[in-house]
Amino acid sequence: MHKKEYQPLTIPQVTWNHQTLSTSFGEFNAEPLDPGFGITFGNALRRILLGGVEGSAVTAVIINGVNNEFSTLPGVVEDAMQVALNVKEIVIRNTTGKPGKMHLVVHGETIATVADIKADEHLELINKDHVLAHVAQGGTLEMEFFVEPGRGYQPAQWPIGQALQADNKIYLDAMFSPVRRVTFDVQKTRVGKNIDYDKLVLAVTTDGTESPVDVVHYAVSVLRTQLEHFLAQPEIPFNAIAGERGTERRAEQAVDVHEVASRELPVDLLLKPIDALEFSVRAHNCLINAGIKRIIDLVNLSEDEVLKIKNFGRKSYDEVKEGMKACGLTFGMNIKESSLKKTQDKD
Repeated sequence: MHKKEYQPLTIPQVTWNHQTLSTSFGEFNAEPLDPGFGITFGNALRRILLGGVEGSAVTAVIINGVNNEFSTLPGVVEDAMQVALNVKEIVIRNTTGKPGKMHLVVHGETIATVADIKADEHLELINKDHVLAHVAQGGTLEMEFFVEPGRGYQPAQWPIGQALQADNKIYLDAMFSPVRRVTFDVQKTRVGKNIDYDKLVLAVTTDGTESPVDVVHYAVSVLRTQLEHFLAQPEIPFNAIAGERGTERRAEQAVDVHEVASRELPVDLLLKPIDALEFSVRAHNCLINAGIKRIIDLVNLSEDEVLKIKNFGRKSYDEVKEGMKACGLTFGMNIKESSLKKTQDKD
């Protein structure tokens, strides 16, 4: 029985924009993708990021002196409802993923903020400037917070049939996800002569408790784990298939040094130091520090690899690209140095 040969899938490269990457915002490009895959992956990742990433939030609170969320608070400007709404905005990083408690006690005329809260050691408060209440002179505000881990949105877990709780606990609905916003765009990109491939650009904004890189990793793990259970047979090794065909494709796409010579480019130029291109001091130093010392080293880099160079911004990138273009060079030429030397020997 003959083994069936499968066509390879296009395996994308995922690159994060390090110029905009922070603890709460990140944007990545995934390209190339087979036609139609951009919108498929973008929708799936967005849905999981917004509703499937776990986090921690306050799910209940006890405010000393009141037994329901409609009460007024003596000595406090806000009523219990307003304070409860402010409590829901507390951003918490949970280092263990376990439940915990927090306490707040303030006296006298002051503004009670998240910074006044004393939390269990595995709970870290992020938005410490967030205002919880305004306490008047002679007033006191004492609260106990109950923190739980979860995923997505959870409505307030009021016990059925009990309007008032014996312990005066007020239950809150909670949004556990650390992801605040996800947007994506699908653009067209080129692979060889084919211009119909997809490029997925996805941007993630979090509340600061988790980094964009970590939440995307989590979302991909969730998606992959769930889809594994749809397999009826052993998984088709598309990564291995694509790796074998990709090696062949890269060999086919490598620029022949004779083709370089036919463009009237001096072969000797490619082996010269990058000083020959007379870049600015900043661009030159960034390339040297990254180990790019010769022109052949530079032209064999992809555009994504160049943008990942430390301190190498868009301005330097544009300058280098224009300088190379003036000499008939570009990124991603994949010129083999061994072939260059053979051509030199023949000459």
